[in-house]
Amino acid sequence: MAEHNRHRISRRGMFQIAGGVAAAGAVGGMAVSLSGRDSAGAAQTDAPDSSPSTSSTAAPKAAFAHPGMLHNAGDLNRAKMRVAAKAEPWLAGWQRLTANRHSASTWKPNARDTIIRGGAGQNYGILFNDIHAAYQNALRWKIAGTKENAEAAVAILNAWSGTLTTLTGNADRFLASGIYGYQFANAAELVRDYPGFDLPRFKKMLLNVFYPLSDDFLKRHNGAFITNYWANWDLCNIAAIMAIGILCDDTAKFDRAVEYFKNGEGNGSIKHAVPFVYEDQGLAQWQESGRDQGHTVMGIGLMGSVCEMAWNQGVDLYGYDNNRLMKAAEYVAKYNLGGDVPFTKYTWGTGTRGDRREQAVISNIGRGQIRPVWELLHNHYARRRRISVPHVTAMAEKVRAEGGGGDYGANSGGFDQLGFGTLLYSK
Repeated sequence: MAEHNRHRISRRGMFQIAGGVAAAGAVGGMAVSLSGRDSAGAAQTDAPDSSPSTSSTAAPKAAFAHPGMLHNAGDLNRAKMRVAAKAEPWLAGWQRLTANRHSASTWKPNARDTIIRGGAGQNYGILFNDIHAAYQNALRWKIAGTKENAEAAVAILNAWSGTLTTLTGNADRFLASGIYGYQFANAAELVRDYPGFDLPRFKKMLLNVFYPLSDDFLKRHNGAFITNYWANWDLCNIAAIMAIGILCDDTAKFDRAVEYFKNGEGNGSIKHAVPFVYEDQGLAQWQESGRDQGHTVMGIGLMGSVCEMAWNQGVDLYGYDNNRLMKAAEYVAKYNLGGDVPFTKYTWGTGTRGDRREQAVISNIGRGQIRPVWELLHNHYARRRRISVPHVTAMAEKVRAEGGGGDYGANSGGFDQLGFGTLLYSK
């Protein structure tokens, strides 16, 4: 393992600890610090179904938990039990899922050999619609056990892995590699053991078509000055590399994503994405806050997704650098709820030479828009860790019950998050 990952405990060990707490009934009296920090005041909740059961056999050092991206076995089991019991808010989340046309088992894949995002001949909408259909069908199978939904998801994933060879376009191709790479991997993770799913071929597609673009972007940033691209560009590609690493049991890729999150040179690393912290207010300014609120909320959602995938593999990025993400999420939520927040002038370099640009005030463009990113953050900080995040909680309550792709408009922005956080993260 890389040195920076020295606080990472095995996933099996983490789940054994959580299971032991549940067995003892100590739901509110103990927390496990995955980052090595003191986590007094934090607590696991809903412990009986918060983690999968495991044997006491020691796991190999490089073992990954499966499923272990945006959802672990405990998340899925809890949702399954709560929906069966018709308990809220899980039932409302389930109804959002089943009402979405992408979740229908009758969905037919529309795989192509070449996908273009940006420039002439754009056709990437075909891809993101199919990805969300695969993910939503896989969720329906995991929660309700409906075989026809599993088979629909597998058919979509197999069609694309047997057809797609090229992901291209202008600079936006790097958004496609990141967003659709991590989303594709999450859909595949849910059905990775289902009969008929060609997992080896799907891994090959991700490694040959998506990963090279994500890797190249984080290394070279399309030949631009290091701060030219907004935080979202880095973050979606960090998410893709992490998700591909988990799906492929590739520790080096997973560790690289973690390292970039902590210390990367681009705007997606934590200290660049969250450049200013207002400790006295419990807030932190997001890098795109002077740009518009749609991309700001998107960025918060992407960073949350990276942190959740890392958490499910035993690495606490949520709490990294004294809960820096939490303070940024509070900042973004407060402003989008209509509150006032501080703003420090933000300057950066653009183009290939680093021409200077600056933003002196926060942007109100898109203020108050709804995206399905808040349940994940609320349920981690307020429920798992028992930390007060009043603005994030208020935003989660406003958005509840979260839908997914297809519920927030037909354009690509409505498919930037996989969603359904009320169903999957409520505790």
